Order: sequence, then structure tokens, then C-alpha cells
Amino acid sequence: MSETIGKKSSGQHGMLMTEEVLEDAVLYLRIYSGGMVFNVLYNMMAGILNAAGNSRRSLLYLAAAAFTNIFMDVLLIAVLKMGVAGAAIATDMSQAASCILAFLFLLRVPADYQVHIPELRLNGFMALQILRVDLPTGIQNMVISLSNILVQAAVNGYGTAAMAGFGAYLKIDGFNILPVLSFSMAITTFVGQNYGAGNLKRVKKGMWVTLGMCIIYTIVTGALLLFFSRPALGLFTRDATVIDFGQIAMRYFCPFYWLLAILHALAGTVRGTGKTVPPMVVLLLSLCLFRILWIRLILPGFHGIEGVYILYPVSWALGMLLMILYTWKGKWMSA
Repeated sequence: MSETIGKKSSGQHGMLMTEEVLEDAVLYLRIYSGGMVFNVLYNMMAGILNAAGNSRRSLLYLAAAAFTNIFMDVLLIAVLKMGVAGAAIATDMSQAASCILAFLFLLRVPADYQVHIPELRLNGFMALQILRVDLPTGIQNMVISLSNILVQAAVNGYGTAAMAGFGAYLKIDGFNILPVLSFSMAITTFVGQNYGAGNLKRVKKGMWVTLGMCIIYTIVTGALLLFFSRPALGLFTRDATVIDFGQIAMRYFCPFYWLLAILHALAGTVRGTGKTVPPMVVLLLSLCLFRILWIRLILPGFHGIEGVYILYPVSWALGMLLMILYTWKGKWMSA
């Protein structure tokens, strides 16, 4: 490993590194933004599937998107040498794949939630109800995205190799993050149905089963990804320094995904009872405000990129503890 790996760029050198990647960043953003409509439409259709109790379909289509993304990354970046443009196109294609698969299923499913395009209408009352429940979640995700931008900016300060290594790992990261988010959405639907029916026993059972599945899944996949970290990163780059940076990220992420799993499983459970504000507050405090404070106040005390990477498991642990405390003491199962 290079002796300079993990050391922060400074002065003119750091500025040159920023200018070097600015053009590629703009290109990536433009291409990626063109495919955001697929992501929005998929989330709408996944909501229909989850509400109908068919959460396995949405999980299946997310898995299809993840594999499509990886396959297209290898094809466009490693084989066709399209670089940043290839990465953005691969992401768009993966989102389009999940969107199209879900849409085709909803058009032909022989059930009462089949979509009939000519009959689509806006229902004002239902729209207001959806906004009441989903607006806090939307605000939460928007602000957390802002904190992630600040984290990415901190990574950028360590040079292009660090950026490339972190970016390569984020592709692999989907194997843990996407299923965890799917479990969270599934338990929200399950809890909503049983809470509405007054079956609180099933609400609690669903919570514990989801926690068990999430924890086991993240521990197993985290261990596998950590063990095969170098071959996995090698799918996206042959640069040894880039792979080294990616491996550093994996050492701080992979062993601790179970913290994030507990956080999202409990947040999804509470959200299913209609209490959307408490999970929003917990996630904003831990994954947004805490991260901003860390970057501004604590990160300058570190001399390597480890100070950025360790922020993730620490913020997950904080969020998990706050969510456990609310689930234990809060009155989220009351009317």
C-alpha cells in the first residue's frame, strides 16, 4: 500500500484534484438526472406492491436492479472504457430495469391492485393523506442527502484515488443497503395492515422477525463482502491505490451494517403505525446533524481518510440507540 494513502490533499494540489474531476462530476450528474424519473416511478409502484402485501416482488426487482447495475458497470467501464459516463448510464439502466419490471407486472397482475392506465385519476383526499404520512420521510431523506454531500466533499479532499475507491465501494454497498431498505418498507406495510386491524400481537411479532432477518442478512453479506473485498473492487478498477481506498471503506462499513439494519427495521415498524415524525427526527439527528458536526468539529483531528469512514458506523450506532430508546419507551402503539 502506498505510504501516502489516506493523507489529505492540501493547498494547490488539492485544488488541482478538484478541478480534475469537476468536468466528470458534471457529466455524471447530467446523465444520472436523466434517469431519476425511473427511480420515482419505481418507488410509486413498489409502494403499491408493498401495500398489497406483495413485498417480495419489490425486493426481487431491487435485486434485479442491483445486478443490472453491476453488470453494466463491468461492461461499460471495464470493457468499453466509458469511465464516468458509463457509471452514470449503468445506474440509469438499473433504475429503468426495476421500473419496467414493476410496471409490466402491475399491468397484468390478476388482482384488485392491477393498474388500468385509462382509469388513472388524482384523488384529492388520498393525496392529502399520502402527503401527511410521507412528507416527513421525504424531508428526512432530502436533508440526509445534504449530509451525504458534505461527507462526499470530505472524501474528495483526499484526491481522485480516494474518490474512485469510495465510489467503487458504493456500488457494492447496494448489496447491503437495498435489502435493508426493502425490509424496512415491507415491515411498514405489514405493521400498517395489522395495526389497522387491531392485531398488536402480530405487529410485535413482525418487528422481531424483521429484526432477525435484517441482522442475519447484514452480518452474512458483510462478512462475505469483507472477505472478498479485493476481487469485488477489482470488478470496477485495476488501480491498486483505488482498491486500497475501497478496502479501507469496506473495513469500516461491512462489519457494522447490522447497526443500520436495526435502525431501519425499527423505524419502519414505528412508521407503519402512522408515527412518521419520531423516526424522521431520529434519522435527522443521527444521519444528518451528527454527521455535519463530526465533519466540522471532529474530522480535523484525524490525519487520514479513516476519520470520514468511521463516521458511518458511529452515526448508525447513535441512530440505532435512539430508535431502540423510542421503540422501548415511546407510545407508538397507542391510538
